[in-house]
Amino acid sequence: MEQITDNERYPTLSDDGRRMLRFLREHPNAPIYRNQSGNRLTAQDLERVRAFEKSEGNIPVKWSPSALPTWVRTFVEKCMNDVPFYRRYGSIPDHFEDLPTISRADLGRDIAVFVPDSLSIERLINFRTSGTTGHPLLIASHPEVAAKYLVFHKRALKRFGIELLNGRGKVGVVLIGYQRKCFTYVSVTPSMDESGLAKINLYPTDWRNTDDRAKYLDALDPEVYTGDPISFEILADLPLKKYPRAIISTSMSMSEALSRRLRNRFGCPVLDIYSMNEAGPIAVADSSVGGHVLLQPHMYVEILDPDGRKVPMGQRGEVTLTGGFNFCLPLLRYRTGDFAALRHSAREPVLVGLEGRPPVRFRTMNGEWINNIEVTHALHKFPIPRFALHQKSDGSLQLKMHGARRYQRAVIGALKELFGDGQPLKLETFRDNDEKVIQYTSEMPGD
Repeated sequence: MEQITDNERYPTLSDDGRRMLRFLREHPNAPIYRNQSGNRLTAQDLERVRAFEKSEGNIPVKWSPSALPTWVRTFVEKCMNDVPFYRRYGSIPDHFEDLPTISRADLGRDIAVFVPDSLSIERLINFRTSGTTGHPLLIASHPEVAAKYLVFHKRALKRFGIELLNGRGKVGVVLIGYQRKCFTYVSVTPSMDESGLAKINLYPTDWRNTDDRAKYLDALDPEVYTGDPISFEILADLPLKKYPRAIISTSMSMSEALSRRLRNRFGCPVLDIYSMNEAGPIAVADSSVGGHVLLQPHMYVEILDPDGRKVPMGQRGEVTLTGGFNFCLPLLRYRTGDFAALRHSAREPVLVGLEGRPPVRFRTMNGEWINNIEVTHALHKFPIPRFALHQKSDGSLQLKMHGARRYQRAVIGALKELFGDGQPLKLETFRDNDEKVIQYTSEMPGD
């Protein structure tokens, strides 16, 4: 297979950028980087990303509770003319609410029909999600889309008085995980003057010496750490001497207790961002307004009941999205499977009481704690449409599955390999009329 070069991974890489990559890779305390990745941004891509930041970074996120945002009608027309899946709907209905809703299952069946016909596929990228609910998805994206995540992270940080400063010769962001198997790499961020970026795994087997973790992170001295609550709990226990200016938690909901611990430990704001691979950063928690504040000016949010009807203002329902900045995956009434109420303040819409993806860890037979993502990885090779794993207070496991009966024995074997040979495990099947469930739950103290 043809090897990809750094020039292809980093098309605009300067000599300073090369020095940063060497520093990240070759530092004496560096982890074992198991993968390679790059921004793949051309000079033209970078110009568009900077223009996008200027246009989207400061636009208010606001619309009338009684009317659609003005851009939605044009967006619907574009979707139904250019996207194979939506074109099946036929003519555009008079009322937006008469459009069908879509779900994760629709994306999972065939992601290709959600890619606009007018989009060149030469530089498309794809990646798999590993969320806590449903089966992992294949998501269509583009290097330019990936770069735009930072625009909304900056917007969230600015709300808490933080403006990113680190540029050339410094490390901007370190993404941390805590998994037995984790995709790890180094890169640079062209829109921040090639500041360094590293995705690392704090799991001990990714390091030559576990003491290297704190030494390496202190050497990088990143401006921001991003990750999930499980990895941040590990980070807080490391003897770090240099602290970030901010911590950003994504992909799982963070408890107030852990957020408070991190604020006390590192003396910086801790941002809990509601984000998903299908839509990017959606909202950031702000206790001063009592909920999650929306981040994307061109993302319209509805709150729907089980039948797809809008609930009264302030009532809980399913968060449903239209719009977004991923031009490879335009979303039209996408039901997220997450639940909240929507309140319109004088300043902005706020998601109240959001139920996102709770972090869960499980205890193995030898007393080791493992991240729920480890279970996702262990079962990823089996074509299971749906499963849920629960650990009882005595340590026994209950696995519920839907379909894939021929793989049940292999699934049980994979879980026992992960948890240990003597692991008690009970297998059940979902009822056909079961609603969406929380995929990972536990009664174990300390989960």
